[in-house]
Amino acid sequence: MNLVLFDLDNTLLAGDSDFEWAQFLIRKGVLDREVQEAKNVQFYEQYKDGTLDIFEFLDFQLAPLARHPRAQLDAWHREFLATAIRPMITPAARALVQQHLATGELVAVVTATNAFVTGPIVREFGIPHLVATIPAQEGGAFTGKPRGMPAFKAGKIERVDSWLESLGLHFGSFTRSWFYSDSHNDLPLMARVTDPVAVDPDDRLRAHAQGAGWPVISLR
Repeated sequence: MNLVLFDLDNTLLAGDSDFEWAQFLIRKGVLDREVQEAKNVQFYEQYKDGTLDIFEFLDFQLAPLARHPRAQLDAWHREFLATAIRPMITPAARALVQQHLATGELVAVVTATNAFVTGPIVREFGIPHLVATIPAQEGGAFTGKPRGMPAFKAGKIERVDSWLESLGLHFGSFTRSWFYSDSHNDLPLMARVTDPVAVDPDDRLRAHAQGAGWPVISLR
């Protein structure tokens, strides 16, 4: 059996669902444009630079979930998926996912973006497993805080290890393992698999991939 892991934002998606979710809430008037848009852009630039404080970002990104009932959040997300996300899914991305699913491999998305935002997107691709940052809940309502280790940088390895353990597996259980990503933030997990693939990579990942002889592909 083989293992296939996909990053989501700017990898399977031609854009960033985390960033776009906040922009969507700003357009809906749920978040204050003047204050929140500047912060959203600032955090996104920090992510690209590799300087993001993930816990500071999650305080910003998860807070709106705690202010609204789940039914309203779910309704907004359905609109978000239709208007913002589906246009970011390319035929090439769908085809790559289907290629791996068709061979019976164990396939998952591994993303720092929280599971509320990413769960419906992963289901849109037909991918059966999601390893993501978990927004904490109490009594079915979000608290505005993460639960456990965020799936970010080396945290992705910890979260994937825990997920595989829950299935009675580990990295050594697989003949081959792939991880597709666009970001230098994912280098720790890319180094753990047998077949790392850089997808429309940022400059730092592209340089590393070329130096290491990793495949570089585009899904755009």
